[in-house]
Amino acid sequence: MPGKPSVPAIITIERHILHEQEAFPDASGTLTQLLYDIALAGKLIASHTTRAGLADILGAAGHENVQGEEVQRLDVYAQWVIYQLNDHTGRLAVMASEEEKDIIPIPEKYPKGKYVLLFDPLDGSSNIDVNVSVGTIFSVLRHGRDDAPTTADFLQPGRMQVAAGYALYGPTTMLVLTVGKGTHGFTLDREIGNFILTHPSLAIPEDTSEFAINTSNARFWEPPVQRYVRECGAGKTDVRERDFNMRWIASMVAEVHRILIRGGVFLYPRDRRDASKPGRLRLLYEANPIGMLVEQAGGLASTGRGPILDVQPDALHQRIPVILGSRHEVERIERYHREFDSGDDQPYMSPLFNERSLYRPETRS
Repeated sequence: MPGKPSVPAIITIERHILHEQEAFPDASGTLTQLLYDIALAGKLIASHTTRAGLADILGAAGHENVQGEEVQRLDVYAQWVIYQLNDHTGRLAVMASEEEKDIIPIPEKYPKGKYVLLFDPLDGSSNIDVNVSVGTIFSVLRHGRDDAPTTADFLQPGRMQVAAGYALYGPTTMLVLTVGKGTHGFTLDREIGNFILTHPSLAIPEDTSEFAINTSNARFWEPPVQRYVRECGAGKTDVRERDFNMRWIASMVAEVHRILIRGGVFLYPRDRRDASKPGRLRLLYEANPIGMLVEQAGGLASTGRGPILDVQPDALHQRIPVILGSRHEVERIERYHREFDSGDDQPYMSPLFNERSLYRPETRS
């Protein structure tokens, strides 16, 4: 075309999703429209989070959620936005939120669709008062039945997800998305009010010298994780023969975003504080959607003893251990778990952890 400027193509999130849809000749466009609605929710929530202090909407809402956590006022707003944008469209059969004990039905007066939406309305919301990046995580499954939706519709392994992503509310607002064909990042241009593709085909480096873990829980970790963190801490003086940096933000979206951009490994492993909670992160609202993003970017997402996306859910708010990020580090941590389970790790363990009966759980995931 004469006079065409030599600048990169401008690809909005709408254009990108339409292009992805072309790979599915039988697609009706319903999922495309659902993802548009989620992007719009991200814009609205971003507007509130960036002016939360000015709008006097910081702080606790005065009650706890189903997880026993104090609900923040921004949690309430984020959940309301997502629900309001999706309850009437005819695209969803049912919804579920990390903040709610039970599934969220579509009102009787509205048509029902063929998709199921799970979401964590505001991950890391306890950090909003100190201006740390927070985010919204979402997962989309197929309903696939003519019957009325039930909790069973949500209990699908992560590999059954048709789309997953998160919105990150930080210095810039980003939406990171996968529909099973790579992981792509979009940045919100506030001047035009749209998400623009800025990070196509994100790829997590296979190797890294950076890990993220909450060391305040060190006394509760299983020996394989103790071993891994100890070796990283020893750096060049030990078997790793290089120095590692440790990071911890306490906002999963922010941690994972760093890994998608420059690599790293994130661990929220099994611990022995509470036998009824073998992990701390929620399988359906956090681990599965983030696991899909990570795998589509070439990384691995594991419980330490197998892929997160292969776990068969058994409860709406099930928790599991999470280890994800750069492929070679996750593979190493999985190997340490196998060696521990088989008893082959004795030469590598400090004497403190040789009393296996104290640290080895009765059951494995």
